[in-house]
Amino acid sequence: MSVFDHPEFDKHEHVAFCHDEASGLKAIIAIHNTNLGPSLGGCRMWPYLNSAEALTDVLRLSKGMTYKAAMANLKQGGGKSVIIGDPRKHKTEDMMKAMGRFVESLNGRYITAEDSGISVENLQAMATQSSHIAGTSAQYNALGETPTGNPAPSTAYGVFVGLKATVQHVLKSDLNGVKVAIQGMGHVGYRLAKQLHAEGAKLYVADIYPEGLAKAEAELGATIVAPEEILTLPLDVIAPCAMGSSINDESLPDIQAKIIAGAANNQLARESLGTALKEKGIVYAPDYVINAGGIIDIYHQKLDDSSDDAMRAHIAKIGETLVEVYERAEAENRATNLVANQIAEERFTTQG
Repeated sequence: MSVFDHPEFDKHEHVAFCHDEASGLKAIIAIHNTNLGPSLGGCRMWPYLNSAEALTDVLRLSKGMTYKAAMANLKQGGGKSVIIGDPRKHKTEDMMKAMGRFVESLNGRYITAEDSGISVENLQAMATQSSHIAGTSAQYNALGETPTGNPAPSTAYGVFVGLKATVQHVLKSDLNGVKVAIQGMGHVGYRLAKQLHAEGAKLYVADIYPEGLAKAEAELGATIVAPEEILTLPLDVIAPCAMGSSINDESLPDIQAKIIAGAANNQLARESLGTALKEKGIVYAPDYVINAGGIIDIYHQKLDDSSDDAMRAHIAKIGETLVEVYERAEAENRATNLVANQIAEERFTTQG
């Protein structure tokens, strides 16, 4: 199948493939749209079953970054990269350097950063080969922590703010006593859990790796749930914070929560599921709106005149943006993801 015929191809400007035999690197970079500025999006390393699965992911993720930047009012375009391989088994410094050379070959049209399976140290190795690597160092931190370059704290804070605003809008309640199921206890999911716990939420957590689960149980009083059950619980909120497409034709019938609001990209396996959620009375926080804290963080790190407070205030606007989406969706009787798409497209289809 040609890339142009791929069902997830959506007027992407550039899709590049790289195989570095010496390091074992097999990677794809997708640039979706650069009308508002150079494309930016993290590099993900994941044990994809095959290159077709990796291509599907990078096409969807890069498109999502365009919409995310537009909804966050950033002068940036959308792009993404993926590396095929298990980050716990196959990742080497030579591979990361080869990835840096791959990014450099696009001459600044694509800027990469951290995503699943990639650390700040990995980015620093890439940066020895490319000047288009973000997140290797940082000036600001939205939560007052020591800046490291890892955008996960900002992503988690943005999801927390967005989830809180959604609960207030839908349930007319604060977070005290609200039952939240978090799918994924990684860098973002655990930080989100800590902030929710501090506000009195009751937590239910699942992950394919045990480390974060034990910590959440011991420190946050969370209830550990099997991964196959986490979306089916009769709770208030589901927060997908792992891989995408968790909301699909198989999982949808068993969802009992009133709200879906989490950090994962591409939570809906297909756009029409947004309408299906609406028909079930479930309010969906469009993923690229609620999880924009990370890209806002990276944007502010490039500004010499920003600050911790300025970055935090920008991320906090995610809650206001979501309420704008919800109110417009209610007024037009449309799914929230379709309304968010329309708002974003109005912003990025006109040259910035």
